[in-house]
Formats: sequence, C-alpha cells, structure tokens
Amino acid sequence: MPAANDLGNSLSVGVIGAGQLALMMAESAEPLGLELSLLASSADDSAVALFPAVSFGRALDEAAVVAFGAGLSAVTVDHEVVSLEALQRLEASGVYVAPSSESLLFAVDKAFQRTRAQAAGIAVPDFVVVSDIADPAIESFLAQHPEGVVVKSARGGYDGRGVQVIPRGVDPRPALTNFLGAGTVVLEAKVDLFSEVAVLVVTGRNGHAVCYPVVDTVQRDGICVEVNYPSSLSDEQVLSAQKLAATVASMVGAVGVLAVEIFVTPEGLLLNEVATRPHNSGHWTIEGTSVSQFENHLRAVAGLAVLEPQPVAPFVTMVNVLGGDAPGDAKAARAVPGAHVHDYGKEWRPGRKLGHVTTLGDNKEDVLERAWHSALILGTPR
Repeated sequence: MPAANDLGNSLSVGVIGAGQLALMMAESAEPLGLELSLLASSADDSAVALFPAVSFGRALDEAAVVAFGAGLSAVTVDHEVVSLEALQRLEASGVYVAPSSESLLFAVDKAFQRTRAQAAGIAVPDFVVVSDIADPAIESFLAQHPEGVVVKSARGGYDGRGVQVIPRGVDPRPALTNFLGAGTVVLEAKVDLFSEVAVLVVTGRNGHAVCYPVVDTVQRDGICVEVNYPSSLSDEQVLSAQKLAATVASMVGAVGVLAVEIFVTPEGLLLNEVATRPHNSGHWTIEGTSVSQFENHLRAVAGLAVLEPQPVAPFVTMVNVLGGDAPGDAKAARAVPGAHVHDYGKEWRPGRKLGHVTTLGDNKEDVLERAWHSALILGTPR
C-alpha cells in the first residue's frame, strides 16, 4: 500500500531528470512506499529501468514538464537545468515542488547566488557581476586582484564547465569575452585554499532540518574525485560549516537536500557552490550513514519525517569512477575487500562520471587505499 504524508495523502512523487541521482533516488524509494514517476529525455537514460512510470520530454520544455507534473503529489529534480517557468506553473496548480522554483534559482544563477549571499552577510570570495566587456568594473577588479581571478558563467556551468581559472600574469579578457558571449559572467577573486569541504542539510516540509557530517572533498579539473569522512576541520570549524549551510538552507527556503561546497582559507570559511538537490559529495551516505541523502531527500519532498543521520564507521572514503583510457574490470573492482561499487549504467567515455566506489573501516589509510584500488581497476585515472 502506498505511503501517506502527514496530511494523509497518498504519495506520488515525480523526478525530473534521469541521471545517476534519479537512479539512486529510485533505489532508496522502495521502503518508503512511494509511487514514483520519471521524466526522462531518452529511453537510454540510466534511471529509466528503475522507475515504474516513465514519461519522455526535455526538462527545459515548459509544456513537457507541466504535463508530467500534473496530478502528482510532489515533484523534485536530479539537476538544475529545468524550466523554472514550468515549476512555477506547477506550484500555482497545487503540485508541491521541492526544490521550489525560487530555491532552484539560487543554485542555477551564480550571479544571483553570490549577490544574495553577500547581502545576507554570508562570506563569499570577492566578486563582481559583469555583462559587458567594456564595463569599467572589470579593470578596477583586476587591479585589486593581481593574484589571479576565476571567470564563471552565471548560468549553465557544472563539473568544471563554464569555469576558467586565470592565474597571475595571464590576461583574463579573452576568457571574459568568450564567456560573455553566452551571457552574464561572475568575475571572482582566486582564493588561497587550505582545502575544500562539503556539508548537506535536509529540511522537511515542516521546517525540521538535519545536518550530515562535514566531509573533505578533493577536486581535479573542477570535478570532485574523492570525498572523505570525517573532515580534517577542527570541531569549531565543523560547527561553523554546518551553521553556514543551515543559514543558506533557511535563507532560500530549501526543502529536501541542500548541499554546500565551502572553501577553507586563511581568512576562514567561504561559500563556494550550492546545490538544492542530492549532491555528489553526499554519495558516501548510502553506506556510510544510517540514512542516505537520497532517502532523506525523498522523505522531505513527500512530506514524511526526515531522519537524523549517524555515521556507521570511523572512516569512509568515496571515489568517483571516471572514464579512463579504456573501460575497467567491474568484477575485479567488486572483489576488492569492502568495496561498494555503484555503476550508473552509462556508456563509457573518457572523463565521464560512470559510478562511484565507497569503502568503510577503522583505519583511514586502509579505507582510502581500498577505495582507490577498486576505482583504478575500473579505469579511473589518478
């Protein structure tokens, strides 16, 4: 029998997007008794086989999204590239949308995100928003930041796309001109980093929020390649990171998972990126905590109680499986002791996220070594 939320309504939840996040949501949904539907762009999308009801259409097609969501109890997303106008129409029709169109805008538009966060007193790297290469603010900003800058497309960038780091001594104007051809740009100071960390907050419809442990993340070419629990931050810094994430979640009215990536700098913690849906930095929670980010996200979206997560091992490492020079050996990778291999069912190609490996244990170095051993067998470059 389908589950019911706090209002007694049966729960039909639609997911827009059929990538790995939708796949892992489907894997977490069965014990919740939800009636799941999927809006996929293609029958070849990796999550299609796991959903009992599938519709096809583009997430940016307003009519397709509205038709998909009509009659559902709730709708969520597995990526941000969704028609905000369609979500607004669904909200107006009484469909519960989480993240809401307003919350999603905070993640979609980096210019809006940076401006609003700064106005709210949240520490961010120094930045300026520009829409024209002739803007005098560019010259002023470059003069203030001779150490280098970062050029970011306000919309559309992810996994290193739409972002270019310009080191000291290199003229950023060609990159700015190129990026401005696609729209508004955020020009940001290149910060001196000690490390990068991430934290997830999950907020239920009733406003009750839970926070996952802070984790260290390792980035390469703009892509997260490794996540480690526990974080190397001090106890005081952990509390500050969780407070920062909770502040952002409250500010944007988030329901479900909100993931915050944070720069650890000599000046303190700075907000980097925000996602208002399950996030790569939280994949470790499937085996590493008592309730995964995917289950808690669906609980929140559907109106069920969110659960307090507890780590289940002293150390956890998650390594992303990226396409290398050739496909790897899945059987051998799964044979690595304690390796939990997640295959996203995607066609292999170099540099593509194909899955992830998680390991747990009592010894930090052993856990890290086993995770990478399995990922390297799968062809991940190191």
